[in-house]
Amino acid sequence: MWNGELLDLDAYLDRVGFRLDPQADAATTLRGLHRAHLKAISFENADIGAGVPIALDVPSLQDKLVRRKRGGYCYEQNLLFAAVLERLGHQVTGLAARVLLGREGDIPRTHALLRVDRKWLVDVGFGGGGLLTPLPFTQGAFEQQGDWTFRLDQEDDVWTLKSFQGGEWVSLYDFTEDPRTPADYAILNYYLSTNPASAFVGRLLVQRTDERARYAITDRELTVATPGGGPQKRSLTPDELATTLRDDFGLELPTATG
Repeated sequence: MWNGELLDLDAYLDRVGFRLDPQADAATTLRGLHRAHLKAISFENADIGAGVPIALDVPSLQDKLVRRKRGGYCYEQNLLFAAVLERLGHQVTGLAARVLLGREGDIPRTHALLRVDRKWLVDVGFGGGGLLTPLPFTQGAFEQQGDWTFRLDQEDDVWTLKSFQGGEWVSLYDFTEDPRTPADYAILNYYLSTNPASAFVGRLLVQRTDERARYAITDRELTVATPGGGPQKRSLTPDELATTLRDDFGLELPTATG
């Protein structure tokens, strides 16, 4: 399903700085690999802004995110991670979520995420302050990850991932267990990366979350948000943008000084 056999696993592990421990159990390895991926590979959409087609086949993802040390958005990140997990022997199911971030209304399910081994919610591609490590795929799952707190609720057939921010629970996204395939993601990817109405078209988006804060760049505005306080924002000059992308996000982007 995820073409893990096409992956250069050693190169990926070098990229994220993770060493497999043959003595570790599957859950420990999964959690460590999830966190290492997030730390090493930032969320970014620079190619979309530059009009570069977003390819989702494993060799293209490996070339961009591993060899060229770029980042990517949810389809790129989670499809690469699905290939890694499949190569390591995990059972991976693709899912699609409706991104809420506190919003309501008729919102399409366009975010890619993964269910792993039938018992873990896995997502290395959510730029809006998502999971640092996998969350148990059970009703009421509750976990502190650094300063962030997450909860997974189920009502009828809909699951909702929530984060505790600013003294209240904020719904990040909701989803069902209907499986998605790479072909499903290819259609959504084409729409989100080319349609002028897409939130990813027409502006630079770069994000990274660690145990303490979420760092986000929108065009030339840097936002730093923590679970307990309001976001801090400041505008960046072109030179500051390029430096921040390189030093804080690990990225050299062709649009950094544009």
